[in-house]
Parts: sequence; C-alpha cells; structure tokens
Amino acid sequence: MKWGIIGEKLAHSFSPQYFQEKFQSLGIQDSYEKLEMGNLSNIKQEIEQLGWNGFNVTIPFKESIIPFLDEQSPEAQAVGAVNCVAIENNRWMGHNTDIGGFEKSILPFLENHFPRALVIGTGGASKAVSFVLEKRHIETFKLSRNPQGKNEIGYDSIDEKSLVHFPLIINTTPLGTWPSIDEMPSIPYNGITSQHYLFDLIYNPQETAFLREGKQRGAQTQNGLRMLQIQADLSWEIWKKLKSTV
Repeated sequence: MKWGIIGEKLAHSFSPQYFQEKFQSLGIQDSYEKLEMGNLSNIKQEIEQLGWNGFNVTIPFKESIIPFLDEQSPEAQAVGAVNCVAIENNRWMGHNTDIGGFEKSILPFLENHFPRALVIGTGGASKAVSFVLEKRHIETFKLSRNPQGKNEIGYDSIDEKSLVHFPLIINTTPLGTWPSIDEMPSIPYNGITSQHYLFDLIYNPQETAFLREGKQRGAQTQNGLRMLQIQADLSWEIWKKLKSTV
C-alpha cells in the first residue's frame, strides 16, 4: 500500500526515511513518499493520481485540510487540526496523532508540575500542544504576532521579567528548521533561567537556535524527534487497520 506526507516544504522531513525503515523492518512492501504543495486546491486529484491510501499532514496545512475531509476523529475535531488522514472507500478520515506524540514525549517532564506554559505560535501544531497542556490543567498562553481571543498575547507583551511566569516554553513555529537554522522566535532570551524548560517541535536540526539559547542559560531542553517518532507510530496504527480490511 502507499502512504505519504504533504506540506509546503519537506526537504527537512525525516518521515519518509522513518517509515521506509519501519516497512523494511516489518518485511512489507509499502511505500512512503512526500508531496510538496503551495496550496490544497487540487489535493483530491493529486492524492488519487498517486494512489495513496493515507498520508500525514504538516505545516501549513493541518487546519486547511479539514474542509476536504469526510469525517474526523473526536480528538481532531476538538482540536481543530489534522495531521493524519486515512482513506477508505474514497472517504477521507482525519486524525490528530500530534496530541499523543506530544503528550507521551513531554510526559516525564510534566512531573515538575508547571503551573503555566507559553506556546509560541497559533497554528495547527500549537492547537494539539495546547489541548494536551490544558487537559493537564496547565494554564496556557499563546504567543502570536496577531493576538486574538482568550489567552493570546503579542510579542510586545513579553519582556525578561515576564518570562519568570512561564517556566515551560514550547516553540510550535517552523522558525529554526533546516536550512534556516539561525532563525528563532523573537523572545527575550535573557529572561530564561535554569528554572525553565524549553521544548521545540522541530527535530531537524537536533538543536535549534531556540534550544541553544535556552541551554546556554541553564534551561532544560528537548527537541521534537521523540514526538515525531511517536506520532508516526500512532499514524501507522491507524493505517494498519486499513491494511487489515484489504
């Protein structure tokens, strides 16, 4: 069977390699490809031509894919973002495995009982992250260039002193992704201390400029590789059910 990933820029993606190695270890002939798209206007036709049975969705399409779906899982619907699609009888079913991927990868560090978190970005990935944090009763604020609605704040509202109130800081933006490895979110890094924990959903490079700035100031840091692996495995569990019906 055929699987893949769609996104705007995928040169950095480890997903094809991860799945090809998984298929080889399982002794199956499935394939996993990548499809870069500027927009989703022809997504149905392109996926049909490729003959994919399902696919992952990454930046910037985790929200804009929703109108093309026939159905969503309860979690995906609650979050308002989809990163995994299963196709059965020409019906597209949307799921969100970012939720499980993030929760399981950050779980050991949540024992610190963070009272409050700052999530950088407001896209589809940030929705999954916020869903997990709020479920665990961590007060969550989103940092946005255009803040709207409850608990969204602008970059001009954050200074060094205010960062003390956000011991957990999570970057959900693509800033710092290879090859633009010198980019990073514009926050006052001098306000970060050894009491902070920084999580970056980016996994390529392994240490982003965002994480490096935190580590230099004594913060604990974690990249998104473990999250990628877990969400990929959760996607595979969904797709395996399709294989069993063929």
